[in-house]
Amino acid sequence: MSVLGEVKRFQHKYLFLVEIGDFDRAEFKSCSELSAEIAKIEHWEGGSLIPYKEPGRITFTDVTLEAGVTISRELYDWFKEVADAVADSGYIVPEFKKDVDIVQLDRDRSRIRIWTLLNAWPTKFVAGEWNNEEDGVVIESVTLTYDIFRRPEDA
Repeated sequence: MSVLGEVKRFQHKYLFLVEIGDFDRAEFKSCSELSAEIAKIEHWEGGSLIPYKEPGRITFTDVTLEAGVTISRELYDWFKEVADAVADSGYIVPEFKKDVDIVQLDRDRSRIRIWTLLNAWPTKFVAGEWNNEEDGVVIESVTLTYDIFRRPEDA
């Protein structure tokens, strides 16, 4: 403990992993932020100068995962299953939805916090960009939509 109070211990953003159902691969270069917003409904009654406010719909932003391309086909295969189901029947078959855990790690790789995306499914897959004038690896990305996010300890 310092003279000014308790020493803060910030969590590092580069220490994370992603767990998707029964996938083997859970290492990603980046994961976009988790964000939710509750709409605000305002209306005025009887000439009031102050609006009455109440909550509206809640929206959760999609999450994009990026990873260096390997021989693994799991992300692409998941996207293809969803795309084929939509093309055949016009809707997502429930078994293609997966819970996705975004796990924050400590320096010793122990789990600090878990965020779970419930009923996630891919809406976009990008195979990567190729350029003969650059060094580096091809990066593929998948964008996931989901119903809601939770921390398991919230349940």
